[in-house]
Amino acid sequence: MVQLLPTGLTASVAVAASSANLGPGFDSLGLALGLYDEVIVETVESGLVVHVEGEGAGQVPLTSDHLVVQGIQRGLRELGVDVPGMVVRCRNAIPHQRGLGSSAAAVVGGLAAVNGLVAQLDRPGLSESQLIQLASEFEGHPDNAAAAVLGGAVVSWTQSSGEGAAEQVTYAAAGLRLHPDIHLFPAIPELRSSTAETRMLLPEQVSHRDARFNVSRAALLVVALTERPDLLMAATEDLLHQPQRAAAQPESAQFLQLLREHGIAAVLSGAGPAVIALSTAAELPAEVLEAPAARAFTVAEMRVGDAVKWNSGVVVPG
Repeated sequence: MVQLLPTGLTASVAVAASSANLGPGFDSLGLALGLYDEVIVETVESGLVVHVEGEGAGQVPLTSDHLVVQGIQRGLRELGVDVPGMVVRCRNAIPHQRGLGSSAAAVVGGLAAVNGLVAQLDRPGLSESQLIQLASEFEGHPDNAAAAVLGGAVVSWTQSSGEGAAEQVTYAAAGLRLHPDIHLFPAIPELRSSTAETRMLLPEQVSHRDARFNVSRAALLVVALTERPDLLMAATEDLLHQPQRAAAQPESAQFLQLLREHGIAAVLSGAGPAVIALSTAAELPAEVLEAPAARAFTVAEMRVGDAVKWNSGVVVPG
């Protein structure tokens, strides 16, 4: 039997942006970034009201189609509860359609808000593994979702059982301790890109040689991120998705090449068009930042992001 939550409950969430793939770790490796969306949810007598400030304002739906609302509704169903109505307020800092995990953050934010609501009734909420599973079901892959849930760097994976309509897909992840000497420099353009569209550029099959190359680099990247940042250049090489996306994102490809030519381990952030540089230096070379290829991007150091935070009735700072 579904329990109806009372009116007057409030919950708030802070959820981080994320960068996925990190070069060779396609749909597997992810990294939370210190840029946060905030979600505030209040239960009311009836209806649905959605307010959006910041990124996406005037562009995203203010209905049940909003990803935060969908995340809330999915979390409520999972816990066997419901609300008579709700007001959802979104304060967005994560740019949309730049490869920084805005959609994963929205879904995780909605799911986590449910935890803040049910905590006021002394009911258990969604576990970390449930948050990763449910958010990844929206995404179809767990790298961004897992980073948004766990914070820091993550390795994620997918397991399938059954076939056809009976197929069950399980998403899971484990956190990594990012080496303290690694500095993160996201480069964010005004240009937008659709992940669904850029995925269509990827071939259905790859050669054994290219697969072997990426397996070795992804394994090496785990070592570089945690213990040996001096290996980042070799560890961030990729053959499976970045070259294929270059023609559709020429400015990103050009800036990525410029960074790597200067010895800076740089990769597309997710499907792009944002680029992220990982460096043991405290700042990027001036000749890189002043180059023509850098003009389309806003580049600034950003700390690694924290795990999703939720609270009851209090706004959680990022």
